[in-house]
Amino acid sequence: MLQNLQFVKSEDSVEHKEREKKLRLLVRKANKEHKKQAMKIDILCNDLIAAQKEFIKRLDTISFTAHFYKSILGATELNELIFTAGKLIKEEVADANVAVFLRQSKNFELFMFESEHPIALEKKQMENCFSRELVEDVCKLNKVCTLDCLFEMGLQGNPVMLNKISAFTIPLSHSGTSQGFILIYRSSQYKLSTEEVNNIASISSGLSRAISSCQVVRQPAD
Repeated sequence: MLQNLQFVKSEDSVEHKEREKKLRLLVRKANKEHKKQAMKIDILCNDLIAAQKEFIKRLDTISFTAHFYKSILGATELNELIFTAGKLIKEEVADANVAVFLRQSKNFELFMFESEHPIALEKKQMENCFSRELVEDVCKLNKVCTLDCLFEMGLQGNPVMLNKISAFTIPLSHSGTSQGFILIYRSSQYKLSTEEVNNIASISSGLSRAISSCQVVRQPAD
C-alpha cells in the first residue's frame, strides 16, 4: 500500500514538473509574441509620427507659397516686386539677410535687403564676393548651392567673415533657364535649415516668371 502511494506521488510529481515546464514554455512564447507586437506597434507609431511631421511641413510650405504668390500678385514694377519678395522671405526665415542677383548681358543686377540683425556684409562687399563670372557660373549650375559649393566655384572675400555665416543660393529659373538666384544668409550660430531653404525654393519658379514679366514691361524704358 505504501509503495503504491509513493508511486502515485512520484507520478504526480512528474506530471507537475511537466505542467510547469509547459507553462514556462507558454509564458516564454507569449513574452516573445508580446515583444514582437510591441516592436511592430513602436515602428507603426514612429512611422505615423514621421508622416504627420512631414505632412505638417508640406502644409507649411503650401501655406507660405500661397501667401507669397497672393502678395506679389499684380506687381508690375521690378523694384517693387523684388522688395516685396525679399520682405516675405525675411518674414519666413527669421533674422535672415536676402539678396537677389539677376543676370544681365555683360554684368549682373543686385538687390539687397537688410535684416533686423544684419551681418557685417555691406553691398560693396557683396559685389566683391560675387564676381560677374561667379554669378554666371551659379546661374549656369541652376541648383541650390551651399557656401562650400560657392567657395569651390570661386567665391571671393574675407574667409574669416564668410565662415561666420550660413548661406545658400536658390536659382530663379523656369523652363530650364536660370535668370539669376536668391542669396539667403544669416549667422552660422543659427544655421539655415533644410526646411527653410526648401520653403524658399518652392516660390523661386513663380518669382522667376514674375520677374520676367516685369522685365518685359520695363524693357522699352531702358
